[in-house]
Amino acid sequence: MEIYWDDTGKLSPIQQELLNQAAKATINHCSHPTNCDVSISIMNPEEIQTLNRDYRNKDTATDVLSFPVNNELATGPSISLGDIVICVEVAQKQANEYGHNLDRELAFLLVHGMLHLLGYDHETPEDEAEMCAAQEDILAKLCITR
Repeated sequence: MEIYWDDTGKLSPIQQELLNQAAKATINHCSHPTNCDVSISIMNPEEIQTLNRDYRNKDTATDVLSFPVNNELATGPSISLGDIVICVEVAQKQANEYGHNLDRELAFLLVHGMLHLLGYDHETPEDEAEMCAAQEDILAKLCITR
């Protein structure tokens, strides 16, 4: 699995490695082929708010956005799963509200975004329960708890 980063120095090397491991753990959990890639961008609140407004009609900063790629026509040795965008400032606020550290929140958001790229959703109670269970299982395998 290849991960392409655009974090403009907002993550420490340790945080970036944690998110690399979270992405790979999500791929393994879902038994997805490893010949894939994902782009991860770290944005400020204004940048992610613009994306949220333009793509989801929600004019507010958010924690994470996922943009899956339609791979039906994909060819070649590597399949792009899509893009994940995370806002560290929103993640820090949420970590404070939930009473855990920023690293745990970033890992959770990355796993959440990866699951969306892999076809998970939370539109129905059943789908939400399945996605929540997957998230908790992946984070537990990484020894990341609340």
